[in-house]
Amino acid sequence: MSTLFDLTGKVAIITGSSRGIGKAIAERMAEHGAKVVVSSRKQDACDAVAAEINARWPGHAIAVAANISDKAGLQHLVDETRRAFGRIDILVCNAASNPYYGPMDGIADEQFQKILTNNIVANHWLIAMVAPEMRERRDGAIVIISSIGGLRGTAVLGAYGISKAADMQLARNLAHEFGPDNVRVNCIAPGLIKTDFARALWENPETLKRSTQGAPLRRIGEPDEIAGAAVFLASPAAAFMTGQTIVIDGGQTI
Repeated sequence: MSTLFDLTGKVAIITGSSRGIGKAIAERMAEHGAKVVVSSRKQDACDAVAAEINARWPGHAIAVAANISDKAGLQHLVDETRRAFGRIDILVCNAASNPYYGPMDGIADEQFQKILTNNIVANHWLIAMVAPEMRERRDGAIVIISSIGGLRGTAVLGAYGISKAADMQLARNLAHEFGPDNVRVNCIAPGLIKTDFARALWENPETLKRSTQGAPLRRIGEPDEIAGAAVFLASPAAAFMTGQTIVIDGGQTI
């Protein structure tokens, strides 16, 4: 009998996995037996992470660069995964963009469009590319990395928050559509995590203090503290869970 968190024989694509949360997820999924596809914009960065994973779990990783704003590039990612491993069982939509920090009345149209395209539309594209085979096999898990920014208002991350709220609704809608075929779609909503992506929110001591002083755990999170939830959602342990958002934020939103 396999364990509840066993991913042996599964193939997972993780976008934005050359660093931060995505890298931690790729490492932990490989540790639990999955073959993983490391993907971000730069091939050399992907190659480095895949090499690290293969050094610990030989043959468990390949690297395929892809820009999430490029639909053809995402299709290439999917095609290369199938060529290398023959199937796709797990998709983690982790890559995202936030080119603007400030009030909504100051955001340029191009910045707003980039946030919506990269954080919502790209997820829709990629899911549409992998879901048919999952539905045909009647087995699959899709995980979207959202944010607590999608659960509450903000004066400085408005467009980002809008996109992350939309990701939660995307998961709910697709859970309805895919559920009859036993394909599950869930979200993870991290709080402030120590990644390069969120650097502007934690490298300034005053900003960090404001962000953590109201949270019960009184600290910033680490990428690996998100990875466990992704493994859970992709594994047999979460077989009866779909359309949900798991909040991992040190208690900040309570």
